[in-house]
Amino acid sequence: MNGIVIIDKPAGKTSHDIVSEVKKILGAKKAGHTGTLDPMATGVLPICLNEATKLAQFLSGESKEYAATMLLGVKTDTLDREGKITAKSDKVVSDEEIKAALAKMVGKISQVPPAFSAVKYGGEPLYKYARKGVFLKTAAREVEIFNIAIQTISFPRVTFMIACSKGTYIRQLCSDVGDLLGCGACLIGLRRLRSGFFSEDMAVSLDNYGYAEKKIELLEKMLSLTKSLPLLAAMEVAEDLANKLRAGFQPSVEMMKAHVPPFLEAGDMLKFISYSGNLVALAEMIIPVNKFSEFDGKCQAGRIIRVFNISN
Repeated sequence: MNGIVIIDKPAGKTSHDIVSEVKKILGAKKAGHTGTLDPMATGVLPICLNEATKLAQFLSGESKEYAATMLLGVKTDTLDREGKITAKSDKVVSDEEIKAALAKMVGKISQVPPAFSAVKYGGEPLYKYARKGVFLKTAAREVEIFNIAIQTISFPRVTFMIACSKGTYIRQLCSDVGDLLGCGACLIGLRRLRSGFFSEDMAVSLDNYGYAEKKIELLEKMLSLTKSLPLLAAMEVAEDLANKLRAGFQPSVEMMKAHVPPFLEAGDMLKFISYSGNLVALAEMIIPVNKFSEFDGKCQAGRIIRVFNISN
């Protein structure tokens, strides 16, 4: 059992809780999620099972889309509704001011990770320090907000859709918008609609089912390893070559020159798929395909990063 299931995470459970539940339902030996959702958040949570856990690092870096609701005039220590209120404001701001403040967030911005987050400092997540009353200052990180579309403004609540890069904290964005407006703000609702390729309509709810029914639905909707990275260029290989790749053989110019897309550059990723349809390996290009003619055929053209040893 190797693949990825997309779970519609309910509010009130941690991402780890969902991983444990899915692992128990399916009897998987290994499982892990890509992209943590806070307990209050709902929506798309991809769970990688067994050999698919080797894909987690490649999936967690994808862009995300959320539906978020911000409450103006209230600040909390966690930057969301679950924290302790630290400040309140009666200041009223106009719809135009709210729109302008959110518009300023679009593009590449710097964010300081929230004190209550899983970002690590000295090997420990920041939230462990924060729970002890120690609020550490960490370096700001660059993230990118691709788009913000306001859905409703019903002061003091603002609901908006946001598309962003990995590592973006929506509660930090709400807090920053509140500071811009001079009234403070916190996040009171968050739903992830998309995580990379994985969308809301692919997600399975774990509510209101017996384990037997859950298992059937999860198995029916499980994505194979091959289908989990649809945007990567692919090269099909015969089983004998697939076995060599799994055993550590590095792809050469001669092996690849007639079978890979001409647009691949150094640093691009490529997936090797067996004729039987199984994901064999992931490789990073070392030599651009358009430079192959300048190298000996035995020269290494790509570097194997992951191999997958079980049929999916």
